[in-house]
Amino acid sequence: MQQLTQTLRASAKMNILHSMMTTPMRLLFLLLLSGFSLAAFAQPAPGKLEPLPPPPAMGGAADNEPEVTITKEKVQTVEEYRVGGKLYMIKIIPKVGKPYYLVDDRGDGKFSRQESLDSGVRPPQWVIHRF
Repeated sequence: MQQLTQTLRASAKMNILHSMMTTPMRLLFLLLLSGFSLAAFAQPAPGKLEPLPPPPAMGGAADNEPEVTITKEKVQTVEEYRVGGKLYMIKIIPKVGKPYYLVDDRGDGKFSRQESLDSGVRPPQWVIHRF
């Protein structure tokens, strides 16, 4: 019982000491924070400002858009996609069957057949926890 009483007294002393130390620190922090905010508002207003010039025209966007050439034949439709005059993809749409793509992946002029433009990468989408 005596040990419990001593523990409670020590705890009470620590709480008083802790509150005496933290109150001035909090007050000092509040004063510093308000001083910095007042210094930001005390700056003089800028003089005569000129309006900003309009943004430049986007000339590069038209260069990045693909040129599509569509050729319709009896048995299929061929769409050729070019950027900067270089052919990078051909989409072939047969009258009967699924469309497929010929894609130049490396830029060397050799085309490989793909059934779709889906890369096949499937990131895991596991549910770990629901809230």
